[in-house]
Amino acid sequence: MKFQIKYKYITGKIAKAIIAFSAVMLSLFSCTDGALESYDVDQKYAEINIKGYSNPDLLQLRFNGEPVVINGQTSYANNITTQIKFVVDNGEKNTLGIYNKNTGNEIKLFTINYDNSNQYKNINFINLPEVFLQTSVTKPTVNLGRVGFEFIFPNLGEFSGTNLQNVKGVLKRESSGAVLATYEKIGKDVFTELKPTINYFAGNVILELYKPNSTEPYAGNPLITIKMSTAYINNNRAKLIVLQEVMENGVLKVKGDVDIAPYL
Repeated sequence: MKFQIKYKYITGKIAKAIIAFSAVMLSLFSCTDGALESYDVDQKYAEINIKGYSNPDLLQLRFNGEPVVINGQTSYANNITTQIKFVVDNGEKNTLGIYNKNTGNEIKLFTINYDNSNQYKNINFINLPEVFLQTSVTKPTVNLGRVGFEFIFPNLGEFSGTNLQNVKGVLKRESSGAVLATYEKIGKDVFTELKPTINYFAGNVILELYKPNSTEPYAGNPLITIKMSTAYINNNRAKLIVLQEVMENGVLKVKGDVDIAPYL
């Protein structure tokens, strides 16, 4: 009889211990699951694919203030290609800066967070003297004896005040007014398609700028026109022209004197 009581007492204690241990483990795993769920929600992997070009300036990329090493170098020119992978926390800000290595001046700063990281998955840029473009471009080829043009208008609206995202461009011979090509959309972010429809001639062309799908000047009267030469530059037969709104003596003008083709 005494043996039976002792046995029941021991087994009862073991059962209570097992129940208590199970409760603790259940609580522990519940907390762990909650913590993992919170971790998954509040962090995610991100990557930035960078494709840039700079000439002649040396650039330095800095991620959260630290120089980015590319091919063992912390400053670079010409073609600049790299990938940055990192974990971004909810509520945290990460910065990617582009700096002139020689002067230390900041050229562009991107602020990347949990919510906008996908917007910066690909960053393309071109850095030239007094021109920084957030775009990519491949140097086009044009058949011998012909000249072609591409256009981009990154500061469209800066001085004209227009809300247009693109304009229509009509390219003409200056001497005769004959239409050589029409560009339906010259926008802020990407170059137009190349239109190598012009047989080479020693003369100037003019580009007239209109509202899209219209013959109305994009910035009101008078009509904005840009004069450009068709002359070869270093044997380049394609011109990649950056249009820029400027104010000169209180008058709105658009310049087209920056051609990036010779740098590529």
